[in-house]
Parts: sequence; C-alpha cells; structure tokens
Amino acid sequence: MKWNTLLLASVVAATVSSAQADEKAPAALNFTMKSITGQDVNLADYKGKVVLVVNVASKCGNTKQYAPLEELHEKLAGKGLAVLGFPCNQFGGQEPGTEAEIAQFCAETYKVKFPLFSKIEVNGANAAPFYKHLTTIDTKPKGAGDIKWNFEKFVIGRNGDVVARFAPATSPDSQEVMAVLEAELAK
Repeated sequence: MKWNTLLLASVVAATVSSAQADEKAPAALNFTMKSITGQDVNLADYKGKVVLVVNVASKCGNTKQYAPLEELHEKLAGKGLAVLGFPCNQFGGQEPGTEAEIAQFCAETYKVKFPLFSKIEVNGANAAPFYKHLTTIDTKPKGAGDIKWNFEKFVIGRNGDVVARFAPATSPDSQEVMAVLEAELAK
C-alpha cells in the first residue's frame, strides 16, 4: 500500500511540475517540435530569446535567403537571437527532400548552423500546431492568415509575444526586419 501511495505521489508531483513548466512558457513557445535529426525540441527552451521563425525550402527562388539567415545567426546569436528553420513542401513542391537531404543541402550550400526542424506543413488541416498558433495572431506588417509561400518570417520577442510577421520576399536582413530584431534584442 505504501508503494502505491508513494508512486501516486511522485506521479502527481511530476504532473504538477510539468504543468507549472508549461504555464510558464509563453503561448507562442509552448510547443514541442522535432529537430531535423528527429529529437524533440521544447520551444520553451527559447524563452528569453528573440526568435526568428522561417518556413524554408531548398528549391525556391527565395532559397538564397538562407545566406542572410545564417549571417544573422552568426552575428546575433550571442546577443540573444535564435533563428529557427522549418522546412515545408506545401508551396510548389519546393522542399521534396528527406530531412537528411535538406540538412546536407543547407550545410554544404549555405553553411547553415542555426537549428533546422523536421519537414512540416504550415497551412491546412495538417498544419503543425505551432504554425496554426502563429498564423492566428494579427501581427504587423503582414497580419493573420495562411502562410503565402516559402520564407515567410515571424519574430517572437524575448517575452514570448509574436511581435512581427514578414512576407516571403522580405529579406531577413532588410531594414524592416532588422529594425524589429534590434528593438527586441535591446529589451
């Protein structure tokens, strides 16, 4: 009987502790995603950082944006920026590869060192819950709604709020994006 009581008490304590940890995670970071190598990544680990979230593709006219994304990662990671890439094949079939092929392409072609995640859907019934959340928030300058194409960008501030959303053609190192990143990094 004592063993059952002890086991129940530890299960309850673990559940309460887990629930408290989840409560502390801001809504935009209260998700677990798979890394490109298959490990679970709790996005709450990025709490307190400025996070630039981008749906990426290897065979898109915007693929060249990997270069400025990596430059931002190298230049600003030490100041608290986290660049996160989420491969998606929903737009023109422009991310057809496996996770291993995507990782190899990014490493060899663009020397990408920022975290990449497993291929996901960003729109529709099968969209990743993380992206379902991001696309419901009315942020400037783009607003709420479906992702339009590869390389759409979201900025999550240090406090966990989604503070900006940029169209695919907007370069990650553009004046508009940099102004938001610098303002959030200064907080």
